[in-house]
Amino acid sequence: MADGLKMVTIGGGSSYTPELVEGLIQRYDTLPVRELWLVDVPEGEEKLTIVGNLAKRMVKKAGLPIKIHLTLNRREALTGADFVTTQFRVGQLAAREKDESIPLKYGVIGQETNGPGGLFKGLRTIPVILDICRDMVELCPDAWLINFTNPAGMVTEAVLRYSSIQKTVGLCNVPIGMKMNIAEMLNVDPERVRLDLAGLNHMVFGLNVYLDGEAITDTVLRLMGEKGDQFSMKNIAGLGWEPEFLQALGAIPCPYHRYYYKTREMLEEELEKYRSSGTTRAQVVHRLEQELFEVYQEESLDVKPKQLEERGGAYYSEAACRLIDSIYNDRRDIQTVNVRNNGAISGIPADSAVEVDCVITRDGPKPVTVGELPVAVFGLVQQIKSFERTAAKAAVTGDYSTALLAMTINPLVDSDETAKKILDDMLKAHRDHLPPFADTQKKTMA
Repeated sequence: MADGLKMVTIGGGSSYTPELVEGLIQRYDTLPVRELWLVDVPEGEEKLTIVGNLAKRMVKKAGLPIKIHLTLNRREALTGADFVTTQFRVGQLAAREKDESIPLKYGVIGQETNGPGGLFKGLRTIPVILDICRDMVELCPDAWLINFTNPAGMVTEAVLRYSSIQKTVGLCNVPIGMKMNIAEMLNVDPERVRLDLAGLNHMVFGLNVYLDGEAITDTVLRLMGEKGDQFSMKNIAGLGWEPEFLQALGAIPCPYHRYYYKTREMLEEELEKYRSSGTTRAQVVHRLEQELFEVYQEESLDVKPKQLEERGGAYYSEAACRLIDSIYNDRRDIQTVNVRNNGAISGIPADSAVEVDCVITRDGPKPVTVGELPVAVFGLVQQIKSFERTAAKAAVTGDYSTALLAMTINPLVDSDETAKKILDDMLKAHRDHLPPFADTQKKTMA
């Protein structure tokens, strides 16, 4: 690595790539990336070309010797890589639209990383990420795999359990987004805020909040009760919270907790939008992406455009580049990432993935011991971990019964009969992207 780093981004045609490029440019003095390989599939070639050309203009404007490579050949890109980031969507936005719309037909929340939608995103994604892991073992065995692909917790679980990759970290922008939201509510610089986080991906809780080292958790919970609608994300309806519930919970919920603690209201919100316009968040994102890629094509554009902030992935660059920089430079700062539990959270298997504060070292993240989670939140965390493990097993085996079990034990699905109907419908809808379930699909379609 003496002459610089080789970095590979799989899903390089993503609209988020300019965020990543901006972060690498800003950190070049401490994170000397020599080559950035952007990889995609044939269906994404047009977007890859557009994003790749913008990336080249950004690097040229910065005057940095970063060579941008665009390719559809993943193995060519992976050879000799130091860091591999993954940010892909199997089936593209058309698959997301099915994940969101099909459950609504059965009166169940349709969301791309939670409930039935999250299950099917995992079923499509896990076989692909495991293929990437096999390539990495062969072509870049010393590289770090930084996964940003959702559902990040389930994907990290599968990589830890079903691959031989050891140097892997799952990453999400929710933890840093929570910290930024709290700082905004308090009207203070985010650097003054510390948030202790633990749980699972999209199921992480703020256990303690500090301002300049002073505990202010109760104050933040009170503010969330007063203006909780501000504590959300672009892709999640910002419904407010019952103040008494938050005070009793005693922990800061993440935006995705609305799907579990406000299930009825979130479902009604989705159904109302779907019935009135026939659209889900996937169509909104599709329109945003069309507008973004039109902007990306402008030859005069050589910076990340402001319109990208309308997507749901705010702070992606900050989270991803800060993590890579900290591993490379052995910074030993604390970041919230998805890693093997190894006893950090009591009651979760040691070999399972958790989202928890870690000290980031050259040898990887070292989880900060949390001990027992509060009784009020632990049951839900365990149930979701059970779902993630069962879903990962279904993705690897292609076993119908295991997939049905995963669907049924998810708390957003209220019966085994409903689970079976949704499962059968979604298996048919996604059959082209579910090779492990080929035999099952033949039987259900017979």
